[in-house]
Amino acid sequence: MEHAQTRNPLPRTTYRQVVGSLFFLQGLCFATWASRIPSIQQRLSLSEADLGFALLALPAGLMVSLPLAGWLVARAGSARVVVGALFFYSLVLTSLGQARSLAQLAAGLFVFGFAGNMVNIAVNTQGVGVEVLYQRSIMASFHGMWSLAGFAAAAVGTVVMGAGVVPAQHFLGVTLGVWAVTAFCSRFTLKEEARTQGGGRIFAMPDKSLLALGIIAFCCMMCEGAMFDWSGVYFQQVVRAEPAWVGTGYATFMASMATGRFIADWLTLKLGLTRVFQLSGSLIALGLLLAVGIPQLPTALIGFLLVGFGVSSVVPLVYGAAGRSRTMPAGIALAAVSTIGFLGFLVGPPVVGLLASISSLRLSFTLIAGMGLCVALLATAKRFDAP
Repeated sequence: MEHAQTRNPLPRTTYRQVVGSLFFLQGLCFATWASRIPSIQQRLSLSEADLGFALLALPAGLMVSLPLAGWLVARAGSARVVVGALFFYSLVLTSLGQARSLAQLAAGLFVFGFAGNMVNIAVNTQGVGVEVLYQRSIMASFHGMWSLAGFAAAAVGTVVMGAGVVPAQHFLGVTLGVWAVTAFCSRFTLKEEARTQGGGRIFAMPDKSLLALGIIAFCCMMCEGAMFDWSGVYFQQVVRAEPAWVGTGYATFMASMATGRFIADWLTLKLGLTRVFQLSGSLIALGLLLAVGIPQLPTALIGFLLVGFGVSSVVPLVYGAAGRSRTMPAGIALAAVSTIGFLGFLVGPPVVGLLASISSLRLSFTLIAGMGLCVALLATAKRFDAP
């Protein structure tokens, strides 16, 4: 990768702060929606199967946008795309709070997923560019900002739900805030990011050396997707928490996830990549089994805390390992592995809804615990070298 400094005259700390802020805004939009899923399900009188169908639209939109997002970033640059996509992403958020039917909600989520991936490709490209300026891995800290935003949004969601604020008003307030911060940050984005070799090919299927990383990302992101979309419903229907406590499971998960991502680089240096993956997968499985086995408020909160720590480091470390591939250019390897990982988002939430409609949410969460166990087993079989 080239050193992207020619058109970037500002101190590298400025770019790091701005890109971190953009990650925060992206996470804020997504987690704001996730924090109000129980409210929207109740307002539209959706069954678990109906909600699962609607949730399928979000990752479907995400996957459809992959080729266009890569093409736009390559043609227009990540700085322009991330600003425009954030404005659009937050605008679509407001439509979710105004949906009046299952069809409207599903359509809105499809566009929300489409816009969200546009932001995701562009902001991660900005992150890679900042890593080039620093000449070391800092991607986990950027993902930590995304998770920190999720915690903040979950906390706000808990408060506004308890106060009786409807999702439409909640989402509009967040959108206006995102617009203001994005407009400010647009002046300080990285205008020339790191470029990769590969003749303009943005996406490709990974070779055998990257396939294990892709599967690990798939399992972890399936867990993440289930927690994002179903944690509030689980606390509402299985744990039977009081309305003011319904969002605490999601908030606890996001808080531990954010904390874990800020220490991921240090922990990997101490333990090595394989052991961190093993520990992460074990925590995911243990936490979910605790929440399923003893669905009371204290034990469920502890379980979600463990799950948050478990999923925290997996995706950033997978991305970092893919970027160090010796068989494919960094950008192509990252896109290929992330594409497989995002399929976990596509599969996870609707599978949870389907199994819940057939049996129960507790069975669904038991299956997700198995995905965490798969992360540990794959890491043990592959024996990744520490970076």
